[in-house]
Amino acid sequence: MPLASLNNFEIYYETHGDGPPMVFIAGLGGAAASWRHQIEPFARHFKVIIFDQRGTHRSGSGPLIGSVDDLASDTIALLDALSISSAHVVGHSTGGAIAQTLAIDYPDRVAGLTLCATWPKSDAFFRYVLGLRLEILHTQGIAAYLRSTPFFVYPDWWINENWDALEASIEAGIANPPDIDVMISRIEAILTFDRASRLPQISHRTLVLCARNDILVPPYMAEALSTAIPDAELVMLERGGHSSNQTTPAAYNETVLGFLSGV
Repeated sequence: MPLASLNNFEIYYETHGDGPPMVFIAGLGGAAASWRHQIEPFARHFKVIIFDQRGTHRSGSGPLIGSVDDLASDTIALLDALSISSAHVVGHSTGGAIAQTLAIDYPDRVAGLTLCATWPKSDAFFRYVLGLRLEILHTQGIAAYLRSTPFFVYPDWWINENWDALEASIEAGIANPPDIDVMISRIEAILTFDRASRLPQISHRTLVLCARNDILVPPYMAEALSTAIPDAELVMLERGGHSSNQTTPAAYNETVLGFLSGV
């Protein structure tokens, strides 16, 4: 099992394929496995790097994060450990917040930027929805949190078509639950994330991608990102919900690979 030592904790990572480096950065759950539908098609063209974020899944628990900046620093440390000077960065949701931070604070380490189902800063709607999820964690515990998560991230038709596997995944998560303090710290970090005023500094060729039926991070947030980032390309998938890389992987992969062919 490949582990990279970062300061006083270890990060689980995988690499697949050869070619220009590409790092996929997962959402709130922090799981490398969330990119399983992207590994094979992207590894034909790139050296794909996926990883479990600090304190999640197979990675070690370092200090609790205080901000998205900490997760961006972890990503840079992983690239350093792998001797990668720059990489194409694809960030989903929380990973998109990390990707924005990388492009702004570590511009030389980013070869191209794809921001999926993510936002420039919290607004009243986002604080309400994430605050509700945080309240579920605080008052109902991790099992209720895991059972409620599909409502926010998957569309109804996908839940119906994949219910047996989804239910098994939820029960497996409850049997081996994530650390509740880690999850609380991650939600609190994204609630305070705000890079809106610095988005015009991003000079990388950028794709902003979302699904029209994303109820967690609605399309207007993608529109705000694409307007603020110079010359960003905006693509809206007709369906897919918040996790279109998992629910409509063919359309997602075609869109991102098409964009990257021009980088």
